Parts: sequence; C-alpha cells; structure tokens
Amino acid sequence: MTTATRLFYFIIFLFCVNLGIAQVQQDDRMYEIIENSSADRIQSDIEKLVSFGTRHTLSDTVSTTRGIGAARRWIKAEFENISSDCGGCLEVKYQSGDVKPGESRRIPEGVHIVNVMAIKRGTVYPDRYIIMSGDIDSRVSNPLNATDDSPGANDNASGIAGVLEASRILSKYDFATSIIFVGLSGEEQGLFGGQIMAKEAKDKGWDIIGILNNDMIGNIHGIDGVIDNSTFRVFSQAAPPDENEQKRIWKRFYGGEVDGPSRQLARYVEKMTSQYMTNLRAIMIYRLDRFGRGGHHKPFNDAGFPGVRIMETHENYNMQHQDIRVEDGIAYGDVIDGVDFDYASKLTAVNAITLAGIAWAPKPPEGLMIGGAVQPSTRLKWDKSNDKHVKGYKIYWRDTTSPQWQYSRYVGNVSEFTLKGIVIDNYLFGVAAVSADGNESVVTYPSTLIPRR
Repeated sequence: MTTATRLFYFIIFLFCVNLGIAQVQQDDRMYEIIENSSADRIQSDIEKLVSFGTRHTLSDTVSTTRGIGAARRWIKAEFENISSDCGGCLEVKYQSGDVKPGESRRIPEGVHIVNVMAIKRGTVYPDRYIIMSGDIDSRVSNPLNATDDSPGANDNASGIAGVLEASRILSKYDFATSIIFVGLSGEEQGLFGGQIMAKEAKDKGWDIIGILNNDMIGNIHGIDGVIDNSTFRVFSQAAPPDENEQKRIWKRFYGGEVDGPSRQLARYVEKMTSQYMTNLRAIMIYRLDRFGRGGHHKPFNDAGFPGVRIMETHENYNMQHQDIRVEDGIAYGDVIDGVDFDYASKLTAVNAITLAGIAWAPKPPEGLMIGGAVQPSTRLKWDKSNDKHVKGYKIYWRDTTSPQWQYSRYVGNVSEFTLKGIVIDNYLFGVAAVSADGNESVVTYPSTLIPRR
C-alpha cells in the first residue's frame, strides 16, 4: 500500500469518526452512573421507610419512630448525610403549606403538609431546575385511616428510595443546571405536596425544565399474571392544560398535537434508556396518567411545567391501598416482599442518567421557527445562544404518525439550516442544543412560521 493510499484511508477514518461524534452523542459517564445505582442501598432505604409503620399524611408527627413526621425527618437527615459526604453540595430544607378543613374529603380537619427537598445547585444555570420526585405518604383501604400499619413499600417507599439513591450518585458530579431531589407529601390525600411546590415555583418564577415523578418503581409481578423486569412506563400529557386558542389554531394547521413540553420530556427519558441501558425498554404511554387516575406530576402540569410519571409496567392492585390481610388465599397489602430491589435500582438509574443528561446539556433552543410550505425543502431557524457551553445544534424529524423521533442531523453551531429534499408536509420537526461533552437538551418544537422572503 502506497503512502498516498494510507493517507487517503486515514482521512476517511477521521471523517467517519467525526461523523460518528456528530450523529451519536455519547457521554461515558452515564455508564458509571448506571453502575453506581445500588439495589442494596435501595433495599435498606425501603426497609427503613417501612419501619415507621405508617406514613399516612394524617399520622403521628411527634413520635421519633412512627408516622410521617419521623419519616420526613429521617429523609431530611439522609439528604444531609449525602450532602456532608460531598462537602455540603446539597441545599437541604423543608417546604410546607397548610391544607384547610374542607379542602379535601380526605383531610377533614386540615393538616400541615411538609415536603423534603435537596438542591444540587448548577454551575452555569443555578436558577434553572430539573426535578426528581417521590411520594413520602402511604395509605390503606380507608383513606382516612391514619393509625393502622400502612407500610407503603412499593407505593411509594420505592420512589423515595430512588430519589435518595439518585441524589447519592449525582452528588459526586457537577452540573450546569440545578437538580432538585424531593420527597412530596399528601399525595394520597389529593396531590397537595405537589400543589404546594408547584405554586411556589410559579409564584417565584422558577425556570423548570420538568419533573420526573416516580410513583411505584419496584413491582414486577402484575395483577395480570405477567412478571416483567425489562420494561417500564412513562406517562405524559400531549399539551399544557393552559394552552390558549392561538396555540390550538397553530396545531390545527401546522401540527404538534403530540409535541407538548411534557411529551418531549418523555421522549428524552426513552432516548436515554435506549441509548445507555441494557435489557430495559421505556414504554411511552400518551396519557397524563393511568386511566382516570393521577400522580404528583399533575400539579406541575396544571401550573404550566412539563412533567412525566415513571413507574412499573405491570401493577398489582392487591398491593395498593389495601389493609394487610389474607382473603380467599390472596394476600393483600403493600409489604416489602412485593418489591424487586434490582428492578427499582434500574429505574433509579434511568432517572439518574436522564437528570444528568439534561443537567449537563445547554438550554433548549429558543425562538424556533419553521418554513417550507410548497417548497422542496424544510427550513428551521432559531436564536443562536451566546453560551460557550453550546457546541452546536441537532435537528430531529419523524413521520407524522411516529411517536418517537426517527431521524436526526447535527448541523453545527448555526442559527438556521435547510433540510434539502425533506418536504415539510410529510414530517414533524424539532431542534436540540448539544454540549461539547455530547449531551443534548430536550427537543424544542417550532411554534412560529419563518416569514416568506
């Protein structure tokens, strides 16, 4: 082989390497994060939460060993221990509010609701947040029964254990964007902890990318008889409930009915899972929550913030909201034997890499516009960021009937690009910002037309 031939192949090799970097963005730290998710630590945390007997919203708040008061103090202490291990990297605090008598049939005499929060402050965007939540409280068959044992092992000690474990893992890294780890209270009585947090966020103008609400991430034995530890569900609503008439008109003529911010956040969870996780698949459920039911991401959605619910694929209703008993040979009750800790660890890892990917990524593109009607190509234009954290931008597109982004092209650090030969009528489009380490923002969907020249 001649020297000229060797040089030619070397140039081709470099071209292919560079193309690969552009098309397949990867951050090897994600594998380290996944490996550090510990099933043993999650088991220990769930066992501790179950040991409080009941975590009902109306249960004892004074005892050091029983009730929701003891549980939330322990969660706060765990956050503080994690912060101590990382040199005080977490801001740990309570967040609270009162529910007055009569606001809910499940809170007849009123109650003081207390959330427990730990913030890993971002180095570039300290006032911008991605949130992971779980629910502290538990219940049995009677939603007003605050005294009987209500272990809530899967619903939702598994979610809280996941939040604690994710905070342990991610406390070892620095991020551009702030991450909030939070245990929310009052979920079983009416999503009150989420309402309190979402209202404060709205009132104070928090810049929230989204919330990953984890509610039941530990069961693999379904009521339908299926045993499944290889899939999980991501619930997301199509559009914000406060969407105005102008936006509805836009969607009617230009598309985007299934491209709201929560839906893009759900797609991000699926993308990270498919790219980095082994033998685990995210099932996208295009609905706010389970049929006729709700979770703690809903108050955030109601306030205009993106949010999704992450949970097991096959629920077991005999374990949910049940008095502990055996009837006709069937065991009822949310006890610890019903939790698969390895599965909970995997779903915790999904959360952790999603949080990390978003927190390491730049802000999503702003001012995204699209054009190309009666044209042979599609043109996209956005506001170019002055942030040196941005390496460039990546355009995504998909068939109008596809739930997920199918095609992509990295286009460099530009503010507009024309996809030649891609007819706008046949696809839906979006753009993500990309950092130098390969992490991408959540995709932005266009909401404005480029003026015709």
